[in-house]
Amino acid sequence: MSDRAKLLKSGQEFKFDKKSDEEFERLIKRYPEREAMVLPGLWLIQNQLGWVSQEAMEYLAEKIGTPVIKIYEVATFYTMYKLRPMGKYHISVCRTVSCHLRGRAAVFERLTSRLNIEPGQISEDGMFSIEEVECLGHCGTAPVIQINDEFHENMTPEKVDILLNEFKKKG
Repeated sequence: MSDRAKLLKSGQEFKFDKKSDEEFERLIKRYPEREAMVLPGLWLIQNQLGWVSQEAMEYLAEKIGTPVIKIYEVATFYTMYKLRPMGKYHISVCRTVSCHLRGRAAVFERLTSRLNIEPGQISEDGMFSIEEVECLGHCGTAPVIQINDEFHENMTPEKVDILLNEFKKKG
C-alpha cells in the first residue's frame, strides 16, 4: 500500500469555519451537480486545516451527499492534496528528467542535509516539510522547487541556502 493510500485521523471533528463555509456555498451554486464540489471542497479543507484528514473527507462527503470513497479516490490520486500534516513551509522538489539533468540531485541533497529531514518528514521546529513530486511545469528553468505556492527556478545549492535563511527569518 502506498503512503498516499494511508489516511490519517486528526483525532478532532472537522467542520468548515465561517469563511470556508461561505466560500463553499458560493461555489456550489456554480455547479449543476453537487459532486462537482469534490476538488474545490478539498482545497477549502486544505486551506483551512493545512492538510486533508480522514475526518475532513468524511465531512465533505456528507456535505456534498456522496460516498466518502469518492472523496478518498480524488484526494489520494492528486498529489496536490496533502494527506498528512505539513510544515509551515512545505517544499516540493521536482524529480523529473529536466530537473535531474540540470542539477536536481545537488539541490535535493542540500535541502535534506540543511533541514535534517527526508521526504515525508517535518523539521523538528515544525517550520519545514519536504516531498518529491512529479513535474512542476517549469522544465525550461530547471531545477525547480516549490515552497507552498511559490516557485523557485534555476536552483543551485547556494540558492537553497539563501532561500532557507530567508524563510527561517520569516519564522
